[in-house]
Amino acid sequence: MEGIRGDNLIKSMTGFGRGEYLGDSYNFKIEIKAVNNRYSDISIRMPRYMNFLEDKIKKEIKDEIGRGRVDVYINLEYIDESSLNIQVDLPLAKKSMEALENLTEELDLKENIRISELMNVSDLIKIERKILDEDELWESLKKALREAVDDIVQMKKVEGNALKIDMLNRLELIESTIFEIEKRAYFVVDEYKDKLEERIEDLLGSEIKIDDERLANEIVIYADKSDVSEELTRLKSHIDQFRNITKEDEPVGRKLDFLIQELNRETNTIGSKSSDIEITQNVVEIKSEIEKIREQVQNVE
Repeated sequence: MEGIRGDNLIKSMTGFGRGEYLGDSYNFKIEIKAVNNRYSDISIRMPRYMNFLEDKIKKEIKDEIGRGRVDVYINLEYIDESSLNIQVDLPLAKKSMEALENLTEELDLKENIRISELMNVSDLIKIERKILDEDELWESLKKALREAVDDIVQMKKVEGNALKIDMLNRLELIESTIFEIEKRAYFVVDEYKDKLEERIEDLLGSEIKIDDERLANEIVIYADKSDVSEELTRLKSHIDQFRNITKEDEPVGRKLDFLIQELNRETNTIGSKSSDIEITQNVVEIKSEIEKIREQVQNVE
């Protein structure tokens, strides 16, 4: 549809839109409501005699809304009175009237029979519609549908942009925390070496010489186990991918959800490798921001 493509905005899965078209024969009023859903699920409520248009309606919507639960409400009013034909089954009305009169006599009812009693008789009045011009009906409906879809898509883009800004701001916080971990990681091994030497000296005394080779081996083993450089590199790479994906002009929610899982995986690995209190605190901060981003991603189409 015109005017809603090519501006690289992610979209929220929630939104609401209205559309109306008043033609020579028909007046269509359409409302569309969208909420979060893992898949594309479109439900249409409209007069049964319009069911032949269901596939066309869904295609128009799927071209613009890639994911989410979408409820569509279509109301049709006939402008041309000649399109309607009302028929009364007179024989049935007469028989029903006789039956009601007999009933009042048998039960000695004093109330007069009113037209409302007859109106309750099934199939007494039939409303028939002339054979619909399917092409004319679809063209009228499509104009109202396009207006409603454009309306909801614009709302989804506005909300999606707010989600994007919030997520990118949180990514910046994560990046600054990653920088703090990188700075701290340079000193962790040296501090471990100093603490190890102090502990050995406390246990064995200063007069006993420490085996430098064994000490070096212990430090190398510790450095290897606590090295988080690869995880930090992957974290930064995932953040760059996240930013690039938010610029794509297509539904990106599933891609972002996958990246959130990867961000969380690398952060957990850093936490399990490091026994340093400062790094552990930074890991907790990163996980907190990742969880907040995850909540936002659940709303992205």
